[in-house]
Amino acid sequence: MDWDKLRIFHAVADKGSLTHAGDVLHLSQSAVSRQIRALEESLSVTLFHRHARGLILTEQGELLFDATQAMAKRLEATAARIRDSEDEVFGELRVTTTTGFGTLWLAPRLANLYKKYPSLKIDLMLEERVLDLPMREADVAIRMKEPSQADLIRKRLMNIKMRLYASPEYLAEQGTPLAMTDFSQHRLIAQHAGVPQVAAGASLVQELMAHDIPSTLTVNNYFGVLQGVLNHLGIGVLPDYITEDFPHLVRVLPDTESAEVPVFLAYPEELRHSKRVAAFREFVTEEIFAYRKRQQVE
Repeated sequence: MDWDKLRIFHAVADKGSLTHAGDVLHLSQSAVSRQIRALEESLSVTLFHRHARGLILTEQGELLFDATQAMAKRLEATAARIRDSEDEVFGELRVTTTTGFGTLWLAPRLANLYKKYPSLKIDLMLEERVLDLPMREADVAIRMKEPSQADLIRKRLMNIKMRLYASPEYLAEQGTPLAMTDFSQHRLIAQHAGVPQVAAGASLVQELMAHDIPSTLTVNNYFGVLQGVLNHLGIGVLPDYITEDFPHLVRVLPDTESAEVPVFLAYPEELRHSKRVAAFREFVTEEIFAYRKRQQVE
């Protein structure tokens, strides 16, 4: 196949319009149209359905677009490796993790990374969905379970547990529960059972909900749960690492906690020699080591 025609096809499929693809490629609409027709003729298939609203891929077009997407991501990965300087760390690094870990633990510590590498550009993608690292949806991931893909380099960072916390103000007003039966006088703040979350946390919430709890506040991430706790709305199910940045929060029912949740750092094998990935890996490892040391002192 003609590489140039494939590049033009990829742009058209991505934008869904000859005009918009032409703008990206700096080509006229007619030039783009000619290249697409030539590609279709060379393959003896129709790649697009033409509609008034734009272009829609045919089944054969979708197959080709899947291939060009994979090619584009591999080329992007290769370009990233080429851009990595021998002595300098700079450029974009796409990091994915959960909303809770990203907002409550990672983001507050990024100043230390930027201080060391001021030219680094972090694109922090916070979502519960597990992004596909081999397909380059992100460069690095911090996940609350061991990655399943074989072609990933992974490093276990630490273990966390979900526990119960409340503000001193809430407990002063509502009292401190000494047993699960006391929850009939309290409000529970937790992640909603229907949202993606770590299995251990979901199991703990399910166990708590089995008791007679008259009032609840459910949120779709731990950042929201923390806000509810900080504003004295009730007792929240939160990861134990929040106590470092919010030491005034009081742990409630110390014997009630989830099973351990492993935290893993992962990145594609092809980024093994990336300076940016190495810098981020070193930063996270150092921060985790310092965090563990402080926890042991306490």
